[in-house]
Amino acid sequence: MPDQDWIAFLQWALPQLHMRWQGFRKVRSQVVKRIGRRLRQLQLADSSAYQTYLQQHPGEWQVLDGLCRVVISRFYRDRLLFGRLEQEVLPDLAAGIRGQGNSRLRIWSAGCASGEEPYSVAIVWLLRLQALYPDIALDVLATDADPELLLRAKSACYPHSSIKNLPRSWREEVFIRNKDNYCLRPAFRTPVRFRQHDIRSPPPENSFHLILCRNLVFTYFDHDLQLACLEHLGNTLLPKGYLIVSVHEQLAETPGFSVVSRRLGIYRKTTTAA
Repeated sequence: MPDQDWIAFLQWALPQLHMRWQGFRKVRSQVVKRIGRRLRQLQLADSSAYQTYLQQHPGEWQVLDGLCRVVISRFYRDRLLFGRLEQEVLPDLAAGIRGQGNSRLRIWSAGCASGEEPYSVAIVWLLRLQALYPDIALDVLATDADPELLLRAKSACYPHSSIKNLPRSWREEVFIRNKDNYCLRPAFRTPVRFRQHDIRSPPPENSFHLILCRNLVFTYFDHDLQLACLEHLGNTLLPKGYLIVSVHEQLAETPGFSVVSRRLGIYRKTTTAA
């Protein structure tokens, strides 16, 4: 089917799911392949037939919503960001926690896909920071709406393409080679908990020091849904907690947040609107 037909279909369908066509332009092939498989299952000829089917079967919109999830994930994605986490954000939070007499650093990785992001945070903490803050325990909640991705995350085994951004010495220390896969050693799995959750619903837990919500809400959702999600995220962050979005994303509005680094997508919760 011509690409232009798929573009027209997505431009029609995505707004009805409160998603932005602009966010899908460069990654639409992933979504189109999934929808194509769905058309074959339903024995539909083309996107026009699927559009009619959606109008006649309202429950199909939920299926389409799942087909529109874009998954591009790897360890240590965006090196500059993880460097800033190691050198500034995590030490700042750890010092504040210690100063308050607490002992747990709580992080939420929202939209964690196959687990590369939350495990990357655990790797940075255990290899670079734990020795400096032995009295503080890391607790990472990792959530995603897709149960299949969560199963893959819990298995913690990845191809080389997923781990190639990590420093070579880290790879040898963190993973065990198993044929063509690299499996995370148990110590680096322990701080991470996985839970199924759709970011569009109320937060699964509260009182986080740091939330990573990258390459999801502020790329694919429309403006109103972004604001609703941002409100949820802000409500669950502790005062002076950090919100990190993708280096390719920016918050259109930042009520209750100050900008730490717009280039790296780092924001900090304030007591009043920024």
